[in-house]
Amino acid sequence: MSKPKISVITVVFNSEKFIEETIKSIINQDYGNLEYIIIDGKSTDRTMEIVEKYSEKISKIISENDSGLYDAMNKGLRISTGDFVMFINSGDRLAGGKVLSEIFSNLSGDEDVIYGDTDIIDFQGNIIHSRRHRPPENLRKKDFLKGMLVCHQSFIARRELCEGYDLTYRYAADYDWCLRVLEKSSKNFNSHKTISLFMEGGQTQKTIVPGLKERYKIMCRHFGWFRATFWNGILAIKFFWWILFHKWF
Repeated sequence: MSKPKISVITVVFNSEKFIEETIKSIINQDYGNLEYIIIDGKSTDRTMEIVEKYSEKISKIISENDSGLYDAMNKGLRISTGDFVMFINSGDRLAGGKVLSEIFSNLSGDEDVIYGDTDIIDFQGNIIHSRRHRPPENLRKKDFLKGMLVCHQSFIARRELCEGYDLTYRYAADYDWCLRVLEKSSKNFNSHKTISLFMEGGQTQKTIVPGLKERYKIMCRHFGWFRATFWNGILAIKFFWWILFHKWF
């Protein structure tokens, strides 16, 4: 079986401190059929200067004004040509130079979603701990009632199943996007590998409260008011219990 083409998309804006390590983690993959796309929101710092250093190894670069993170991600989706797509935004990284080749060497060819674990890193790139949520053995849409069990950066989806991100959501459109992909997917493959490294203190953590409120609305839309309210109560108890004993989330 020939290797499927993977489109890795990075969205960035004014991230001169972190963009280079993100780029290196992708262009140094030993996987041979890789399309790398960078969507920049018209950065005003040295971000694009750094991006241009690696332009020969980047498939497509766009630098223009956008309407925010998810608008930029939609741009990346529209111009991607891979069999599969994934997002590794500035600050985050792929977990090692062989991770994609190791994952895709174990596929049968009919998978719709490939997923795995995520480790949390600090600003220097040191691994602090594994993500609090762990991916289930057999991922289904209803598993996301228990929270976003698979980090967006460790969620690789067949491109033909991927619609655009819903721009009516400002903080949790990735949660809604994953749910819509899972609605259509037939076979989801747990790689049992750490796929991505997520930087602590990113946008998700900075907007945790409005993000959770928006996620509740999305849950109501997908699962109904009763199930969404019940599971949000369970999640809230687990969340505060975790914070009390572990001091991080």
